[in-house]
Amino acid sequence: MATQEFYIRNESETEARGPFSLEQLSSLLDSGQITTGTLYYEAATEQWATIESNAEMKAVLFPEKKRLKVKAKENLTTLNTSSDSRPPITVDEMLAAAEGHTDETKDRKDPAIAMARAAGIGMYGAMGMLLIAAAGELLPSVDFLMAFNLEQLPAHPLVLLGVLDLALGLLLGLGMVNIYPFVRFRAALGLGFLGFIFYTQGQGLPLVAVLAGSAGLYLSTVSVSLLPVVLAVGIGLLGMLGVTHAMLTR
Repeated sequence: MATQEFYIRNESETEARGPFSLEQLSSLLDSGQITTGTLYYEAATEQWATIESNAEMKAVLFPEKKRLKVKAKENLTTLNTSSDSRPPITVDEMLAAAEGHTDETKDRKDPAIAMARAAGIGMYGAMGMLLIAAAGELLPSVDFLMAFNLEQLPAHPLVLLGVLDLALGLLLGLGMVNIYPFVRFRAALGLGFLGFIFYTQGQGLPLVAVLAGSAGLYLSTVSVSLLPVVLAVGIGLLGMLGVTHAMLTR
């Protein structure tokens, strides 16, 4: 989620603002422009939701801070007075407690770090899937690409899809996650186009590979948790490898 970008609006607004990164949303929070009731566009469900409803996003933007309670020492004159042997609280300890980094919480993982790691795996996984798919779509038409005779383009329909996959894969390699909507469109396009080809040819195994590759490509761009994104990337890579193998051995 750290690399994900968001569109936001208030309930009274009709126009959205953005895209913003989490760092930019934090700046808007500091200036009082967003609250837990601010709406953001959830790409996975394609609906507007409040920041309050997204536990992970709320934990990043509105982290709970541990409150310190200082108990006043009672100066009572008694016969049996025990000395307080506890060490005084230092400034560093107070700051650590305010940020939730105490001895009790030091072993807990920061959700923002975990989401950033998942987002990175999803981005590089999607890049790998697109480049593998591009190889299967372009390599069988190397002679056409070298001659580049546009009149023969109808005989090589997969070249256009291969060029698209290659361009999207290179852009993801540059960290441009704002093209995720185009990647999701590519997943649906590949499922429909390649799926139709394999279905009409009666090739069951390549058809399953297309389904797995398209699903993995789509889910790798929307998953923000580590386990789901790892599963999506694994299934997607296997599916794209199967599709490429079918293309190269036809």
